[in-house]
Amino acid sequence: MPRCLAYNSTSSTVYVGGENGDCVVVIDGSTNRKAAVIPVGSAVYAVLHNPQENKVYCANYHSDDLSVVDGATNRVVATVPVGDCPYALGYNPQENKVYCGNFVSDDVTIIDGARDSVLATVHTGVNPWAFCCDTRDNRMFCANMESDDLTVIDGATDSVIATVFSGDHPWSMLYNPRQNKVYCANHFGKNVTVVDAATNRAIVSVTVGDVPVALCYNPLQDRVYCANEYDGNVAVLDGATNEVIATVPAGSHPSALCWNSRSNTVYCANFGSGDVTVIDGATNEVITTVAVGAGPCAMVHNPAQNRVYVANSGDSTVSVLRDTGAVAVEGEHQPPDAQRLITGTTVVRGVLHLWPSPSPLPEGEGRDDGAALLDAAGRKVMELRSGPNDVRQLAPGVYFVRSSPSGRRQAVGKVVITR
Repeated sequence: MPRCLAYNSTSSTVYVGGENGDCVVVIDGSTNRKAAVIPVGSAVYAVLHNPQENKVYCANYHSDDLSVVDGATNRVVATVPVGDCPYALGYNPQENKVYCGNFVSDDVTIIDGARDSVLATVHTGVNPWAFCCDTRDNRMFCANMESDDLTVIDGATDSVIATVFSGDHPWSMLYNPRQNKVYCANHFGKNVTVVDAATNRAIVSVTVGDVPVALCYNPLQDRVYCANEYDGNVAVLDGATNEVIATVPAGSHPSALCWNSRSNTVYCANFGSGDVTVIDGATNEVITTVAVGAGPCAMVHNPAQNRVYVANSGDSTVSVLRDTGAVAVEGEHQPPDAQRLITGTTVVRGVLHLWPSPSPLPEGEGRDDGAALLDAAGRKVMELRSGPNDVRQLAPGVYFVRSSPSGRRQAVGKVVITR
């Protein structure tokens, strides 16, 4: 069940991580064929390429460590212990350091990219969730989902130099090098917080849409794109003025964005409709919509072959889109564990609503039969029923809803419980 992608610019390969299989799949960028399957830790929630060392880092959520893969040999060369439930990764090219956000222990492990040794562990806000690097000021910004703030870490000293209030549940981040600004999409706030990276102060909060979940930057036009999951559209922000200059219709539940540097196009993966909306970076108009697999949730661009890879969590495939003027699906790669179906991520406070399956099952054919809520270790913590379920007694963190409709594949959906 693929959930994250990383592109290795040295070897032109794509690394696919997922919640099952305890492995990373390597796709050859020139042939679109599987080049290797690398055993790593348990539940890969993030992958990241270090171009200076040609290494790929895999955050293993369940085993509380990072697997370090040699990009030339595709072999694990080190396993680095980190905090509790590593969830997000970031890279500082100036210092050659890798940052690992540990969701449950509320800290960041900082790793030397050359030696793969732990340099420091820095306390952050609650539930570190996403990173971006300010390369001009040599700072790493960490979005803390539950405490609604950003931790600013000095790249040279590994010390916290500021905490910036963002908005309600910071979810996605990016850095604009032209304006020296940091952008943070706030999941429940319906807005994007813009931060002056030089002063570490919030400049403005820009209303974008309902449930902003993903950001990407277009350096040619100096524009920031924000995918709004519940509105089914993409807001376009002017990097200089911080104003929304366009709202582009997308598909159902847009979940990920990717900028294609060769064609100046923005790709928007739509989790609910199983397709990708392609947007012209100059005009902000929709060029085309391309059908992919079920539940697309992550994307990465391969500039060498001018291909975009789409991780489809619903059918455990990776779609490869070729951009040669007319965007089309070039092929699909199927990682291991293709018999499971995953739905989207749901963030809840107090009450978890479990709706009957929208799939066209015949009446009485086991909709939501045997539904249960599992913790991150796979242990059942409570039975679930259709409708509202009181989860206030549970500790904040990541859980999984498991249902087994009779005669159907097992469905697993991720839930983040917050206060």
